[in-house]
Amino acid sequence: MIGDMTSKKRKRGGSKPKLTSNLQKTIIQYIQGRRYNPSTLSELTRSLDIPDVHQRLFKEVLTELVDQGELAIQMGKYQLPHAPGLVSGTISIHPKGFGFVRCPEGPDVFIPRHALKDAVDGDEVEIEVNPVVSAKGPEGEVVAILKRSRTHLACIVVHKTAHHAVAYAPLLGIDKPVKVTSKQPLQEGDRIICHIADWHGKDDIVVGEMTRLIGHITDPSIDVQAAIEEFELPDGFSKEAIQEAKSYGKKVTAAGRVDLTDWEVVTIDPDTAKDYDDAISVTRDARGHFFLGVHIADVSHYVKPGTHLDKEAYLRCNSTYFPGTCVPMLPEELSNELCSLKPNVVRLTQSVLAEYSPTGELVHYEIKRTAIRSQKRFTYKEALQVLEGKKKSPHHALLQRMVDLCQLLKKKRFERGSIDFSMPDDVILVDKKGVPQKIERVEYDITHQMIEEFALIANEIAAKHLAKQGKQLIYRVHEEPSNENFQDFAAFARVLGFHVPANPTRHDIQALFQEAKNSPLIEQLSISFIRSMKLASYSPENLGHYGLALDYYCHFTSPIRRYTDLIIQRLLFDELPEDTDVEAVALACSQKERVSFKAESSVVTLKKLRLAATYFADDASRIYRAIVTKVKPFALFFEVPMFDLEGSLHISKIGNDYFEYNPTKMCFRGSRTGKMYGVGQEIFVRLDDIDYILLQTEWSMAAPPSTPAKR
Repeated sequence: MIGDMTSKKRKRGGSKPKLTSNLQKTIIQYIQGRRYNPSTLSELTRSLDIPDVHQRLFKEVLTELVDQGELAIQMGKYQLPHAPGLVSGTISIHPKGFGFVRCPEGPDVFIPRHALKDAVDGDEVEIEVNPVVSAKGPEGEVVAILKRSRTHLACIVVHKTAHHAVAYAPLLGIDKPVKVTSKQPLQEGDRIICHIADWHGKDDIVVGEMTRLIGHITDPSIDVQAAIEEFELPDGFSKEAIQEAKSYGKKVTAAGRVDLTDWEVVTIDPDTAKDYDDAISVTRDARGHFFLGVHIADVSHYVKPGTHLDKEAYLRCNSTYFPGTCVPMLPEELSNELCSLKPNVVRLTQSVLAEYSPTGELVHYEIKRTAIRSQKRFTYKEALQVLEGKKKSPHHALLQRMVDLCQLLKKKRFERGSIDFSMPDDVILVDKKGVPQKIERVEYDITHQMIEEFALIANEIAAKHLAKQGKQLIYRVHEEPSNENFQDFAAFARVLGFHVPANPTRHDIQALFQEAKNSPLIEQLSISFIRSMKLASYSPENLGHYGLALDYYCHFTSPIRRYTDLIIQRLLFDELPEDTDVEAVALACSQKERVSFKAESSVVTLKKLRLAATYFADDASRIYRAIVTKVKPFALFFEVPMFDLEGSLHISKIGNDYFEYNPTKMCFRGSRTGKMYGVGQEIFVRLDDIDYILLQTEWSMAAPPSTPAKR
């Protein structure tokens, strides 16, 4: 980096003042980058690859920049000086109570729980940034709320008096009760919508007036509607948008496009999917070259910039998926019909056509506007049955070619440092009334892997293609984890019994997961690693994708359900208006993605609790197997695989002994019995209570049963 630059200048006889100037510019640009964390002199020297011969000058340049006020140094680490005054931005509240403020310039600012000053998720706030940077990055506190994100809150009545009700608002947390007045009688457990009259009422209690009764917490049929209200998800489409969708009719022709309707093309999706937005074709020639076609529904053909459909899609930014239903980004006339790549009908697509050598090298690619006719709609289960010979299909050879190409692409991805988790997914199934029936474990088998590999390839090709053209696009970025989080994960892996070097590289992590692949601890290890990483997001700035080990990556393959993908489709064929604020779109899509995730998670958790309640009602003494996932000085945390639920036991409830916490081994040890409880250990628990309102459970330790409960 710097070393290459300076060596070239020496050969041309560059002067010291010019070198000093280049170093100053490089240092400032590097420290201003969003990926920068405050670093010491030695860390900066390594990061910028400063040659030994220039390290003395490099230190002098840093000192001069500090003297000039261009940089500040705190606790031996260099950073940008904090400008005096206040900063404004939008706050995002974490379920644990703290928040982050996304500032127009600079990194996100961490806001501790005690410094929120009544701010709620989505509020526009003014903050004061502390001069000292912690391990979490810049910290600050809210000094003013400039604009409330909402005037109404979804609440659940928890207590009644003669004159009013006290309600719990999930958005505010348990420490901020809402005093509710109502013209109609309420009962405990009622789910309601309140208009907030005063955010700072007497005794710091929020005051509101009920405007609508949704139903009672015991009714599972209203879980989704309550989440839509709680997270303010747009529900339903304008008449104008629906009319625009219907105006395209129901038939599609291939006129004016590359006609691929005679190609062998199939889709592979989950059992319950209705919006099939990607289809695959794979052929192979006599040389052993693969020809991959990733055909994506051409949503941009129907959703034009500035139309009612476009405004509705941008309002949502993505579809939100709940158990048994979906809040779509586009009306069903498009999402489930014209844009959905159904079998045996012509559909308009954008196709990434890529040629690969027998060793998996990309030889050539094209991106074309096409028309296809899918010959078969496979579910993942059905495709796997065909590959395993349990079911016959005329597309068996195609599926096998897909597997062969997938294995090549996976190998290439592994070589560049990408980490393969291959984790199963637990899906909760509900009936038409929203009553949970069971939890189904979906294994990450080869059919899931090959569809993911082909989507990754199409996304990468689209990002590189647009970047080469010099176009500003929306990247899907995933920054490197902080060193502190990385070290925490490494310590956790060592506790589980795995060898991890002191400063693990990407390839060390790969080796770790290869070693743990067939271990019963693989899920705990994977979850811990995922939690150590930063969240992926959308950005007009290319920060790379750490998890995939890619320098260029965007989202392109799901335009039916993601607005960013629609933007990429427009960019590919020069249909994005020049005045489009790409940065604003990236920010909005990142925020709406987080909101959808919270909404989905809240409903899924409630459904799991409802399922657990049916077992509890059937036999309250039932004993369940659990796995310890975390140990803190005051409690141990565990997961109950039966319901895919997390629980905890206070140290006083573990057993009849005095347990001491060992932070090095992350375990408890009984001083009298020597009994130990550590991460990854199997324990047995009994369910004592379920709280639908707070989405919590209470458990107690139990002796191993003769026959543990099974799903």
